[in-house]
Amino acid sequence: MTALRLLQRMKRDWMHTGRRPSGLCGAALLVAARMHDFRRTVKEVISVVKVCESTLRKRLTEFEDTPTSQLTIDEFMKIDLEEECDPPSYTAGQRKLRMKQLEQVLSKKLEEVEGEISSYQDAIEIELENSPPSRREGRGRPESLPRARPLHGKLWHGCPGWASPCVPGRGW
Repeated sequence: MTALRLLQRMKRDWMHTGRRPSGLCGAALLVAARMHDFRRTVKEVISVVKVCESTLRKRLTEFEDTPTSQLTIDEFMKIDLEEECDPPSYTAGQRKLRMKQLEQVLSKKLEEVEGEISSYQDAIEIELENSPPSRREGRGRPESLPRARPLHGKLWHGCPGWASPCVPGRGW
């Protein structure tokens, strides 16, 4: 009786359109068996209704998108929902259309952000070209600093006092 009620609800939700009855019957049998605590596996239902497992999974997924699937067992037995759902193929088409529109909006935003980034990159490059060269860039030493001179085979810049030479015996 529960499986018949599920099939009626599936028909009201347009799930039967373009579908073979065996797939709908298999989904209804599996859901009804689990509602009444009959432990039936998907393979057992498949062997009875003679459909592929993927077909049964698709019908169960389509049923999951209906308001009936959101009801509890007691509510399902007592309440008869009057509203109809759109056919699964229609809702899938609407979902694809929304995704396409969202992709277009996101691609426009991405182009805007990329344009903003490239303008910042251009400004940074112009600023780098106009700034004086630094020592870190390896473009040479500023002329205001004294040259490092070797002292006893070592470089001068290691000595604590830049202005005076190191005195042998006093250390660096």
